[in-house]
Amino acid sequence: MRKNIAAGNWKMNLDLDASVSLAQQISEQSVPAGTAVILGVPFPFLFSCSLHTGTNPNVFLAAQNCNEQESGAYTGEVSLKQLKSVGVDYIIIGHSERREIFNEADELLAKKLTAVLDAGLKCIFCCGEPLSVREANEQSAYVEAQLKNGMFHLTEQQLESVILAYEPIWAIGTGKTASPEQAQEMHAHIRSVLKNKFGAAASEGISILYGGSVKPANAKEIFAKNDVDGGLVGGASLKAETFIPIINSF
Repeated sequence: MRKNIAAGNWKMNLDLDASVSLAQQISEQSVPAGTAVILGVPFPFLFSCSLHTGTNPNVFLAAQNCNEQESGAYTGEVSLKQLKSVGVDYIIIGHSERREIFNEADELLAKKLTAVLDAGLKCIFCCGEPLSVREANEQSAYVEAQLKNGMFHLTEQQLESVILAYEPIWAIGTGKTASPEQAQEMHAHIRSVLKNKFGAAASEGISILYGGSVKPANAKEIFAKNDVDGGLVGGASLKAETFIPIINSF
């Protein structure tokens, strides 16, 4: 049975003290049965936060990106071996901001995904359409292409180490939110795409998160949809008083 997941993506926010305090507050919480919490922490603070997330078996640590190379002359980059050594459990791959701002293409993301799994880590793989695609009603084909290009090289066994996050780009940081019905529609489509490639058991076993302005006020309604298994939360994950209610929304 797939898990419910509350994942927080802190992006380029908070300093060391605030990060450690937040990780501690979250890790001290009793997480609902069948639910996992994943904290996407900025690189400099991963180790310090791991000292707290490691105390709760239901709270996990994620890096927001990685380099696909094992090591070498890649100034400013961070390898998977380095991330694993500081207690990271998950890597977020293909977030819309990495795709849109840093021009990370499907081919690169496929390499990163393979590298993550080969390193023995797990992945939150992001997909989602911009506003222009949604307005043209081409979102289903757009997201399907992202999945095919980015992860169809995986085996069914490898897929067990992947969480998907659907992000309607037009609903990230804008205050707009896809309706629960729109979220369910896309999540069901994603699951059908995976079923056609990997089979029914694999598609039913993978957790698919919604990522687009999730807040305490709308989390319960969104998470109640059949194919929505939780959220990849941005701004509301930066404070315990807004993220903890989301964790408790299942």
